[in-house]
Amino acid sequence: MTDFQIAVTLVVFAVVILAIAVDAIDMMLAALLGSCVLAAFGILGKDDVGAAMETAGGPLALLFGGMVVARMLGMTGLFDRLGALFLRATRGSGKRYLILLVALVAPVCALLPNATTVILLAPVIVGVARALRVDFVGPLVIAAVVSNSAGMLTLVGDPATFLVGSSIGMSFVTYLQKVSLAGLLAVLVIIPLMPRLLPDIWHARIELPPATEPPPMARPAFAAFALLVLAIMVGLFLFGEELPAHLGPPAVAIMAATLALLVIYGARIEPVENVLRDVDWKTLVFLAAIFCLVQAFTKTGLLQGLSLRLHGWFGTEFALVALALLAGIGLLSAVLANIPVVAASLIMTKGYLVAAEAVPETALAAGFTDWPAAALPVFIAMMFGATLGGNATVIGASANIVAAGICAREGQRVTFMRFLRYGLPITLVQLAVSSLYVLALFWLGR
Repeated sequence: MTDFQIAVTLVVFAVVILAIAVDAIDMMLAALLGSCVLAAFGILGKDDVGAAMETAGGPLALLFGGMVVARMLGMTGLFDRLGALFLRATRGSGKRYLILLVALVAPVCALLPNATTVILLAPVIVGVARALRVDFVGPLVIAAVVSNSAGMLTLVGDPATFLVGSSIGMSFVTYLQKVSLAGLLAVLVIIPLMPRLLPDIWHARIELPPATEPPPMARPAFAAFALLVLAIMVGLFLFGEELPAHLGPPAVAIMAATLALLVIYGARIEPVENVLRDVDWKTLVFLAAIFCLVQAFTKTGLLQGLSLRLHGWFGTEFALVALALLAGIGLLSAVLANIPVVAASLIMTKGYLVAAEAVPETALAAGFTDWPAAALPVFIAMMFGATLGGNATVIGASANIVAAGICAREGQRVTFMRFLRYGLPITLVQLAVSSLYVLALFWLGR
């Protein structure tokens, strides 16, 4: 790539992010236009787009599958009952509503991808907010942030952590041992921040009308099949890789979506094309375009150069490298979308470990899993930076984009700055706590 093409790539990146930040154009259109400009200058070729889609395939499959399953569950009436129970549990208190929101979202995100959780629970969150006569935008943003943070509880909870874990061959059990506690801490630190971020809701109090029985299930048989599909998906997320077929989370998500569509088709409740029409294609297209932009950035060689610079700056001080990656990837994930950022950063990190002679050059090839124990906290720091850094802005994570889209459909537009007001303070505190956790991993590993 020539110096001119590198300059064009950096300028396009900057313009796309700035256009989204100042709300000058729809973010999907901004990302698509950026990709088209890079293609027009010959920076993005068909091989580059193919490489970008190969990287994006897993996360996009997770999102698509989750959206279809969520749509099926939404047809059962289960969320109407859940909403009634949730409202009753708040006792008319905004404080209880926000705390219960965290308690509701976090466990679900341990087993389902973060954006899927937001799609599933958004009707409950919005409905209860309206019943309490408070604004639903703040709670939905908090739900997205909690879903991203709680996604660190398990390997399949967040596409960014899955991308890192699968790239280095980390097992589900190893993840639970090394990373899950940090996910719990990231969720818990949100609670003491909510009185400052959402004071009107935190102090809200209304008298609820006398409790009534939740609406009955109109289609109990269909609901049973829908829950069976969900149970199969969760079970395969947990144990699919142990089967002879080695089913990874993306394959499981597509299988679950297929089963969901089959159940819907068999029940004759709604045409399958209606379900597919309601998939959030805008979010999927935006993420695909962002992957293409990051592929162009990777093609510049700047990240590969950073691999050598990291070695020059820090040598073999893995703890310092881990903290630098946590901060740097956290910043990039806030402005570029965390999934493609972590995909590109994996190249840089593996290159650094090769330059530091911690692993042989074969580590740069796909499928290498023989990573030394001392390098594991470096990859974990990447997970923290990518997952938690994505909490800062509306484009930082797929769950954020989904939450903003739901708010727009409900009549409230979430701008870049409005999301930032909630997301940035939480992100800074979470990254500080994560830094201490990474240092503890190095200390315990001595």
